[in-house]
Amino acid sequence: MTTVEITTLILVVWIVLIITLERLFPYRKGLPFFREGFWVDLVWYTIIQSYFLKILIFQYIIEPIHKAYPWSSWVSVSHWPLALQVFFFLVTHDFYIYWFHRFQHANAFFWRTHEAHHSGKNVDFLSGSRSHIVEIVINQTIEFLPIILLGASPEVLPIKALLDAMFGMFIHSNIDIKLGKWKYLFNSPELHLWHHANYKEVFHANFSTKFAVWDYLFKTVYDPKQKPGNAPENWGLYYDFPKDYFLQHAFSVKRFEEKKLLKYPLFRKYYFLRINLWNLFLQKIKKR
Repeated sequence: MTTVEITTLILVVWIVLIITLERLFPYRKGLPFFREGFWVDLVWYTIIQSYFLKILIFQYIIEPIHKAYPWSSWVSVSHWPLALQVFFFLVTHDFYIYWFHRFQHANAFFWRTHEAHHSGKNVDFLSGSRSHIVEIVINQTIEFLPIILLGASPEVLPIKALLDAMFGMFIHSNIDIKLGKWKYLFNSPELHLWHHANYKEVFHANFSTKFAVWDYLFKTVYDPKQKPGNAPENWGLYYDFPKDYFLQHAFSVKRFEEKKLLKYPLFRKYYFLRINLWNLFLQKIKKR
């Protein structure tokens, strides 16, 4: 099996495990599997957006830069052991993500490229996929460009992508889990789910993605030491945010009220098109 096939298999097993643990040990009890925004996150953000942005980032951004600046011809990490290469890019990128994430919460313009990620009222393993196009382009370009420019082994890309996906699902998962002393090193739902809560105390806290050590080191951690089973009561944003994928991106450019647009017949047809098609599909299944 190739590295890509192995990492894909591991990811599938990981998804099944996370979903199972969410059902058995929920952090927030009563959260339905098909919660509000599930299909938007799965279809538009996870499948469609990730597919097209992968092509955009690698073929139209990273590849032209690599051809113009072939750094690997004079500086390369290819002679390093594979594990060391993965560890190097994992730590350095996570350090960058901490600071950029923190900057997004502090800057009005860049907050608009990040607010979609915080818009979900129900947070689970799929919530981490909800990210603005601009945010993904910036972060994944900065993540994967050094790997290409520094001539890392071909196996680094799929392994790094796998670890990103696994950590992203884990820290957003609706699992009541305590890491004990390991929480000072690795991030987990124990800390990150509070970052998605609608409280002033956590708006500028818990920015870490994989390594919680950054929050502890730079004093941005919020750890209420809740008893098992306790969770924030308010989630998401304090203001209304569109539910439609395209409107969510439009909202980052121009503020508007989604409900007011429903007075326009053409918009109403568009807005309820997918819902009506889905209901029609369900009706046909029931008739069989």
